[in-house]
Amino acid sequence: MRIISYNVNGIRSAIKKGFVDWLKTENPDVVCIQEIKVQPEQIETHLFEEIGYKTFLFSAVKKGYSGVAILTKIEPDKVVEGIGIKKFDSEGRFIRADFGDISVISTYFPSGSNEDRQRVKMEWVVAFKNYVNELKKDRSKLIISGDYNICRLWIDIHNPEKQQNTSGFLPEEREWFQNFVDDGFIDSFREFNPEPHNYSWWSYRAASRQRNKGWRIDYNMVSESLKKQLKNASILKDVVHSDHSPVCVEIEF
Repeated sequence: MRIISYNVNGIRSAIKKGFVDWLKTENPDVVCIQEIKVQPEQIETHLFEEIGYKTFLFSAVKKGYSGVAILTKIEPDKVVEGIGIKKFDSEGRFIRADFGDISVISTYFPSGSNEDRQRVKMEWVVAFKNYVNELKKDRSKLIISGDYNICRLWIDIHNPEKQQNTSGFLPEEREWFQNFVDDGFIDSFREFNPEPHNYSWWSYRAASRQRNKGWRIDYNMVSESLKKQLKNASILKDVVHSDHSPVCVEIEF
């Protein structure tokens, strides 16, 4: 199974930039999408159906904001929207598809764009971790793909010395992420790629992408129970429909 996670920063914008043609060529089994920024009636799902994908959306209540989706060539046994907490589910941040004993999740963590949103972000990470730990009791094989809006390691952000007071690289955010890993998850990219300067998001300002002054905030986190089945993981940094790059994991089933 080849799974790609991609924050498209607006699915309609990405489609205009060639997303569907790229998807047809890339041909992953499952695509976890974040920041779709559409309501279900606003997206032309037939474009995905024509190339073999079923579309499952979980939109935010607020139009043009947030939202997640799963595109899949494999029929899921079950699809679950949200984590059961209204304040987060209204922002469209979590959708899960079950395939046999495997669950694939597309998630979009809040960004700490100001003090209030940083507080919401820290509330979310606690609620998210609690939900996942409860889910693991029945669904132990999880692939949690998405934009976590946190750089996990010192090598996951350019100029880390000067970024430690910046949302996305705060000590408490990195501590949360390490605790999440310690609970039994593998950062699939780092399992295969220990080198620094590998990023998945770049600001649109100051030619950041061209200068590779980026952040690695997009992940395919995989349950420890699937470690032996991991085959590869990568960042598709040459794909440009967004300010993010797609991130890929390959798992043998």
